[in-house]
Amino acid sequence: MERAVLRLSEQALRSADQAIGFLMQQAVENADCISLAAGLVDEQSLPVDLVRETVGQVLQDATAGRKLLQYGTTQGPEPLRRVFRDYLAELEQRTDRLTDLPLSQFFLTTGSQQLLALLAQALFNPGDICLVAAPTYFVFLGVLQAVGASIVPVQSDQQGMCPVALRAALQRLDQSGLLGRVRLIYVVSDFENPSGVSVSADRRPALLALAREYSRESRIFLLEDAAYRELRYDGQSPPSIWSYDRERDTVILAQTFSKSFSPGIRVGLGVVPQVLVKPLSDLKGNEDFGSAHLNQHVVARAIKERTYHQHVQRVRDGYRIKRDAMLEAAEQEFGDIPGVTWYRPEGGMYVWMRLPEWIGTGFDSVLFRRATQVDKVMYVPGELCYPQDWPSRPRCEMRLSFGVQSADGIREGMRRLANAVRWVLTEQGAGSSARSQ
Repeated sequence: MERAVLRLSEQALRSADQAIGFLMQQAVENADCISLAAGLVDEQSLPVDLVRETVGQVLQDATAGRKLLQYGTTQGPEPLRRVFRDYLAELEQRTDRLTDLPLSQFFLTTGSQQLLALLAQALFNPGDICLVAAPTYFVFLGVLQAVGASIVPVQSDQQGMCPVALRAALQRLDQSGLLGRVRLIYVVSDFENPSGVSVSADRRPALLALAREYSRESRIFLLEDAAYRELRYDGQSPPSIWSYDRERDTVILAQTFSKSFSPGIRVGLGVVPQVLVKPLSDLKGNEDFGSAHLNQHVVARAIKERTYHQHVQRVRDGYRIKRDAMLEAAEQEFGDIPGVTWYRPEGGMYVWMRLPEWIGTGFDSVLFRRATQVDKVMYVPGELCYPQDWPSRPRCEMRLSFGVQSADGIREGMRRLANAVRWVLTEQGAGSSARSQ
């Protein structure tokens, strides 16, 4: 008998052929490559002993332990949300422990990625608009694509999303009669994935002010993704964008313990305006009616005992060494290659590199094939970090991660990548002089 036709939802079809899946496939097919692509954390930094000890502590009493192995609650148990509120108050340098912030506005999620996905479901119908920095976190671009959102890129520079460019984009949408379809402005505030750029202190309140100013026909929320907030190696941390939202009705704050503690634990933290609490709770209830209960207790216990803080400092120290190794290798291997530039991040896990405009870096480019098949090194093509249908997206950029490799592995990977770039330059011509920004 002939098989029936498989009919998938529009969301499933829009989710097909995501870049993250192709990157994972490439990693498997090129297992002998040094990966400067993987956004994974350093395995040597994962707190095996700390987690083992903490799990033993929280399960030491059998009666209490059974409760932790039972279902939790959709937003996370209230006592745990109080612990995480104290943790946020410490990051915000608030001595009042943020006691004026209702616990009802806190969500404990399965990593911050779950909160991003829930927000996309809650806010967007097909054709609704999200404004994003150019470039931005490409996995969230896939989430937006899946719900049928229209993605509008906004110019970004070494100080993050440009308020002048954001105003211009909002004005164009207003003049086109589309302002009422704008639902969200998405900003990675600290050491953005992929560029490593942080939004400067003076731009943070300016971006919030624009979201408020243009909330004329409907509420425009600003999503502050602070996934890398704790991975600062140089300089001082500016106040979060969320801290400027005195009414707490515009900014959605998303944080995660995946980068600072363990992605296998999968605990994220969200603070949302009160009007979003019910719709997000309803959607999360449909998904899991509560993220992993035991995992939340493990992270909360580590925070209360301050063993978490000690671990984060060790993580910072390790990544600082690896960040410096990548920057030194960039100078040594690429410093004399014409037309190559890169950004020096103060934190995070990535270095953003730009080649001469005529050298493509995409999956189908000569450089990607040469790098992966001959020189045995992988990177993330920068074009993935822009909306797919944006005709002006640059094709000559790369995201380089120093998260997985050792310092020696980073140096060798950068040497191999430079060899591939030099080969393309030799084969296809030369560009302008190199400089490190």
